[in-house]
Amino acid sequence: MESLFPWPDSQRSLIAEALEALGVTRWVLSIHDPSFPGLPGEDTGRGSPYSEGAARFLDFARALGFTGIQLGPQGQTTAHNPSPYDGTLFSRNTLNVALAPLTEPDGPWGRLLSSETLARLVAEAPEGAGPAERYQYASRSQALALQEAWDTFRRERDRAEAPASILALVRRFADFRLEHREWLEPDALFDVLGAQKHTPDDWRGWADSLEGRLFAPRPGEEAAAEARIRELLASEADAVEAYAFRQFLVHEQHGLLRERAAAWGLKLYGDLQIGFSPRDTWARQGLFLRDYLMGAPPSRTNPEGQPWNYPVLDPERFIAPDGSGPGPVLSYMDARLGKMLSEYDGLRIDHPHGLVCPWVYRAGTLDPLRAVQGGARLFSSPDLPDHPELARYAIVAPEQLDRTVPRYADGWVKSLTPEQVRRYALLFDSVVRMAREHGRAREDVLCEVLSTLPHELSRVMARDGLGRFRVTQKADLNNPADVYRSENVAPEDWVMVGNHDTKSLWRLVAEWQWRHALRAQADYLAERLHPEGEGREAFARQLAEDPGLLAQAKFADLFASRARSVMVFFADLLGMPDTYNTPGSVDARNWSLRIPQDWAEQYQQRLRAGAALNLPQVLALALRAGGAEARTRHAQLLERLDRAASRLRHGA
Repeated sequence: MESLFPWPDSQRSLIAEALEALGVTRWVLSIHDPSFPGLPGEDTGRGSPYSEGAARFLDFARALGFTGIQLGPQGQTTAHNPSPYDGTLFSRNTLNVALAPLTEPDGPWGRLLSSETLARLVAEAPEGAGPAERYQYASRSQALALQEAWDTFRRERDRAEAPASILALVRRFADFRLEHREWLEPDALFDVLGAQKHTPDDWRGWADSLEGRLFAPRPGEEAAAEARIRELLASEADAVEAYAFRQFLVHEQHGLLRERAAAWGLKLYGDLQIGFSPRDTWARQGLFLRDYLMGAPPSRTNPEGQPWNYPVLDPERFIAPDGSGPGPVLSYMDARLGKMLSEYDGLRIDHPHGLVCPWVYRAGTLDPLRAVQGGARLFSSPDLPDHPELARYAIVAPEQLDRTVPRYADGWVKSLTPEQVRRYALLFDSVVRMAREHGRAREDVLCEVLSTLPHELSRVMARDGLGRFRVTQKADLNNPADVYRSENVAPEDWVMVGNHDTKSLWRLVAEWQWRHALRAQADYLAERLHPEGEGREAFARQLAEDPGLLAQAKFADLFASRARSVMVFFADLLGMPDTYNTPGSVDARNWSLRIPQDWAEQYQQRLRAGAALNLPQVLALALRAGGAEARTRHAQLLERLDRAASRLRHGA
């Protein structure tokens, strides 16, 4: 494989040495599936982590000393909603199947797809189209390609003298279907029923029917539901098998990615999303409360709150009725976590509040936004007059609440006993327990806690020594106690300048410049990175006058903090000014930002302009922030970093 951004091993070892000197043990690149770059002969308009273009980009990440890759949720998205956080929990997204490997006669799957078909699909991809049109085309072209792959597999399998490669594929496919039957069949039947009723991806129109609750029948319907499931599996056997085959392909390609990443010393981190797809809601509706949904309360990040419309797991189904063991909810959690931990080296817990103290609001209201603003925490509402139904789930007593603050405030619950903390932690503990059983380190469980950290969640996370996310671009420079300031970062925290839900640092720097706010940022960064008073003012002026240098200093601030774990979003790394997702907005541009095919050339150009992350320069700034003693101790390392940074700036 030809590297698009050659970097000698000596430079990789230089980065590793600097990270060790700074006490950084995890240096992770965050990127979602659609954002991976492609190559000219394989690109139908949407990225895939399993493509050759992605492999070359990950080789570049390895060269930059990254120790891990944080992926987004990888479940199947619908034709009209590309959000990965609304994707499926067990089925993988077949839009990620890399098509080029399916054209290789000597590849792992043989020649399931003709080169002519791939060339046509690539050639017909709409150039210059908007994100919605690109997504729709990628969905259609992928469906056509995978149908051809399925037809080819069946034809070759049924030949009188099928080749050995096909017979091996048949055996692997059979093993896959057997291992994953518990979720494959319900997920496939959702598609079958959606096609029959002409409502793909939407079951609300037939929710009040036997088929709408096949896997959660009402009392007395159990036998009829089981009979209907058997009937559908028999009458739609081809469709069910085709669904399984598509899943088989994407699961095998993920396995190959994990092998390659491991060989490169890169950990793969999965994303344990808090929401449920329509498919999962239909198949697992027996696990949920009927009258409440989950959302986000008003917060610093989203002052109005967000009605997510996600179902809420029923607390009365967490454990068995007699308390003898796990109930349906904990059994579901174990199944989901077991699958994820067999596919990833670590997990990012999306909105862990949803596992510990979910914010819930009434379902079926005409104004969901108003409903979520008047919601409550599921386990922390013992006597609310507007939510009397929640009293049965309360873990705290009324006297443990601080009524002087809003019910969504971090301090709404004032105190907890150890037994109460244990009860709040039931679902969260299943994540930690399963991670330990699969040999994962504590640091490989990431908790996406942003601006809000309720007391309940704080106590649960503290038991396991887990930190929160610190997004430094959000820091309030006028509040020394602000949670996003780097001096308030704890060693167990994950620190980053931005994430998939924030503006690119490069756009922010331009906005700060336009608003004449660079000087305030420069003063703060000078205090963080120039410990001696002498020369600090000159350094601050230099930062204020050079936006590119200020951006590098903003990155250096991460490494100079006490955090052992640093993460960077791909757009911040590459100097891309665009935003990947704007939370709370319905915009076709969300979830569509992609690394271009000529990313290596663009990155080098931006480095020369000081408009992309220059890692050696950033690490040198962070090391110098340790003061005179650190500069003396690391003098040779700093000299080598300075030379490497200069070469990047000058294109050498």
